[in-house]
Amino acid sequence: VQLQASGGGLAQAGGSLRLSCAASGRTSASYLMGWFRQGPGKEREFVATIAWSGNTYYSDSVKGRFTISRDNAKITVYLRMNSLTPEDTAVYYCAVRRGRIVLTSIRDWYMYDAWGQGTQVTVSS
Repeated sequence: VQLQASGGGLAQAGGSLRLSCAASGRTSASYLMGWFRQGPGKEREFVATIAWSGNTYYSDSVKGRFTISRDNAKITVYLRMNSLTPEDTAVYYCAVRRGRIVLTSIRDWYMYDAWGQGTQVTVSS
């Protein structure tokens, strides 16, 4: 499976951006699809993930500001980011988990087995 992310860019604090990530190749709408990010000098961290059923999970740092959604017909995942802060500056990666996964592991980046190329999000103060 190949993942193509888009939609990053520059935003001011308090602004919004929307990221998209389309899956192609040997894909399935049943995949868990998520977003991670890696800021300067930081480790990759979980942002949000969404199951094929529409169940969503968020990190505490973005809950209430970011919204993850998906289009199963297009096998595309979106991340709507509102109320951005400079702390949200990072490279954002979309990822897919193709097999079953327990809920306690959905925030672990190493449990995802396909990754997009990353898209830069920069938030200025």
